[in-house]
Amino acid sequence: MTKSVWMHIGAGSFHRAHQAWYLHKLLEQGDDRWSIALGNVRNDATPLLNHLAAQNGEYTLETVTPEGERAYEIITSIRKVLPWDDNISALVQQGADEQTRVIAFTVTEAGYYLTPEYELDLQQSDIKADLNGELRSIYGALTRILKQRVANGGAPVTLLNCDNLRHNGERFRHGFLAFLAAKGESALADWVRENTTSPNTMVDRITPRPTPDVAERVKAATGKDDAVPVMAESFIQWVIEDDFIAGRPALEKVGVELVASVLPWEEAKIRILNATHSGIAWAGTLIGLNYIDESTRQKTIHQLAWEYVSKDVIPSLSPSPLDLAEYRDVVLARFSNPWIKDTNQRVAADGMSKIPGMVTPTLRECYQRGETPAASAVLPALFFLFLQRWVQGELPYEYQDGVIRPDAIRQLFTDTDPLSAFLRDETLFGELTRSTEFHALMARTVVGLEKWLVQPEQSLVAI
Repeated sequence: MTKSVWMHIGAGSFHRAHQAWYLHKLLEQGDDRWSIALGNVRNDATPLLNHLAAQNGEYTLETVTPEGERAYEIITSIRKVLPWDDNISALVQQGADEQTRVIAFTVTEAGYYLTPEYELDLQQSDIKADLNGELRSIYGALTRILKQRVANGGAPVTLLNCDNLRHNGERFRHGFLAFLAAKGESALADWVRENTTSPNTMVDRITPRPTPDVAERVKAATGKDDAVPVMAESFIQWVIEDDFIAGRPALEKVGVELVASVLPWEEAKIRILNATHSGIAWAGTLIGLNYIDESTRQKTIHQLAWEYVSKDVIPSLSPSPLDLAEYRDVVLARFSNPWIKDTNQRVAADGMSKIPGMVTPTLRECYQRGETPAASAVLPALFFLFLQRWVQGELPYEYQDGVIRPDAIRQLFTDTDPLSAFLRDETLFGELTRSTEFHALMARTVVGLEKWLVQPEQSLVAI
């Protein structure tokens, strides 16, 4: 029987708690036709990869329910660990092998370097570096991998985006082809158009950054010394457009939803789960909380999240094949899980990408319906105050953002009216930058939030 390889780029916790888990469940069923080869574009995952290699790719996944019930599984789907070097040699060799039929990746929303109009931002330093032959982005890595694949005979391959990006397959593909055009790789671009597909996907499982106590619990529960365990919530979901050009695992047998279009699931996930998650993280941080669960259970933060979804998002997404109110309640219950201990720091990251991708569409659509998006305006207002604290050096942790331009943000807060300067950023708000109504709404919202920060137990509605 021919064995097929699913090569994954991005050796973070989420892949190991999500895609690797599904392929492990197939192996448990006796279907061993597919296995994972795991690598990374940058060297920041080298210690993890080394530990995984020492454990033959195996590691322990701990999951926990909202009731605190923990379960442990040894994940066995990663059969090859691809060591990192400056030339990503192992990734290139594996990606060029015809047995590799899917190349998937998780590089975060910011890792696609897209403008608010979802065009490739050629001014980003990482993109400029890749165009000059360095290796900093998924685009530069895939260019090198696929050029070698073509040289080896050019077997078709599916390029599968597993990040939280609306229309993620389409937008990755558009960005990649723009990158190839800018690099003068017209022949490779033609090959990509003819010999690859890029299905849209929706992925979901809350996966905090592992902390030392995960390994301690794994040891206590299983007796196993695991250098790289991972922990996640018990909930999991994966929806994929069934458009694989070179075959795929039988993912439908392990609960993956293969559909013609992921759009309804994607929009619900991005606007109800992802945007709300970030808003809760910003709000919790601003009032001195460290974790998502304690922030969500704070009455006024729960209220602002509920109102954002109920008043603005659900009308924007209706009609929908999903029960959006039920989805809202499930999401808020998941965020309240006291056993996950997901940090506000992790979820607050990459706000410069999240505002235009996850929040601005709802703001715009509310105005198009003739309604004032008062509940949605709270999210960018929170982010503005969050950035203000960051500039002042008053955040309790290091803020991580893949596309932020620190000097520009610091300059913004030296303006006589920093909020107006913030709202004039078209990369964040598009055409709303020219809306006096939106500017006025945001000014009122920021004033209300500043009062709330003094008395966080007070309802925002009353402010």
